[in-house]
Amino acid sequence: MKMRPGERLIDHLDSIEDTKGNNGERGRLMVTNLRIIWHSKTLPRINLSVGFNSVINISTRSAESKLRGSTEALYILTRCNNTRFEFIFTNLVPDTPRLFTSVLAVQRAYETTKMYRDLKLRGALIANKTLRLLPLEEVYDKVNGVWNLSSDQGNLGTFYITNVRLVWHAEINETFNVSIPYIQMRAVKIRDSKFGTALVVESLKNAGGYVLGFRIDPVEKLNEVMKEIHSLYRVYSANPIFGVQYQVEDRIEPLDQLTIEYEEDDIEITDDNATSDAFVAYYADANKDSDAEPVFCEKLGLAIETIKEGFTLESLWEVTGI
Repeated sequence: MKMRPGERLIDHLDSIEDTKGNNGERGRLMVTNLRIIWHSKTLPRINLSVGFNSVINISTRSAESKLRGSTEALYILTRCNNTRFEFIFTNLVPDTPRLFTSVLAVQRAYETTKMYRDLKLRGALIANKTLRLLPLEEVYDKVNGVWNLSSDQGNLGTFYITNVRLVWHAEINETFNVSIPYIQMRAVKIRDSKFGTALVVESLKNAGGYVLGFRIDPVEKLNEVMKEIHSLYRVYSANPIFGVQYQVEDRIEPLDQLTIEYEEDDIEITDDNATSDAFVAYYADANKDSDAEPVFCEKLGLAIETIKEGFTLESLWEVTGI
C-alpha cells in the first residue's frame, strides 16, 4: 500500500470481513490518520479505501456474515458526489471490540482537528491578541502592519506564519480573521491592485475558491513574507501535518511488513458485453441503480420519488450522530 505524504498507519486488523461487498471474504483492515483501507487476503486487488472526510455516520448494528453468522458489525455511512454509500465490516475474531474502538476513536480525532485542514473565517483564533496554537503548530513569524484588502477602506491587522497555516486578524476586532492552511492554498503571488502592490492568496475550489489580498509596506518586506510562505509551503507539502493523533496499545508492524507483493493473476478475461460497477454493492439504497416512480408530495409541493416502505418524509431529514 502506498500512502500519501503525511499519512501514517495507526492500526491494522487481520481478520476483517467486508460484509456488504465481499461477504464471506476474509481480509485485512488498516486504519490511517486519513482513511480506512480494506483488502482481500486471497486477492489483494480486491480492495477499497474510505476517507474520513466523506464519512457521515459510524454506528454498530447486527449483520449477517457468511463466516460468523449474525454478529455485531461496524456500519459506515459515507457521501461522495451526492451519492451515499454504506460499508459494513465484521471482525472475525470473537469477543474483541478493537475494530469499533480504533475506527471510532480515529474518526473523532479527525473531526476535532479540522483547523489543520479547513479554511476558517471569523473563528475563535485569537485570544488577547495572541494566536491560539494547535497542538503540533509552531509560529515562525509574526508580521504587524498587514492590510486586509477585502473592503474599500482596508483593515489593518497582523499576520501569523506557522508550520501549518497562515493566519490574519484585524487589530481593532480580533473576531475579524481568517485561517488558511497550506493544504488549501492554490497559489500565493504578488499582484498589482487598486491599493498598490499586494500579496494575493488563492484557496482551492473545495475551500471556497477565495482570493484574499494583503498589503505590506515596504515592498521589500512584502517580498520577504512571500518567500517565507513559499518556503514553508514546500516544507509542508513534503510532509503535511494533518493533526490526527491516536495511539493504540498494541505495537503496529512497520508498513513494509504489511505490504503484499503484486502477483499477476492467472486468469483469462472474456468480453461478454456485460458491464459491472464496483460501487453498486455499497450503495446505501439497494435499488440505487433504478429510480422509483415519481409522485406528487403535498407537503413539499414537488414531485418526489416514491418513499421506500418503512420510511417517512420526516425521517429522511433526520441526522443521527455517532
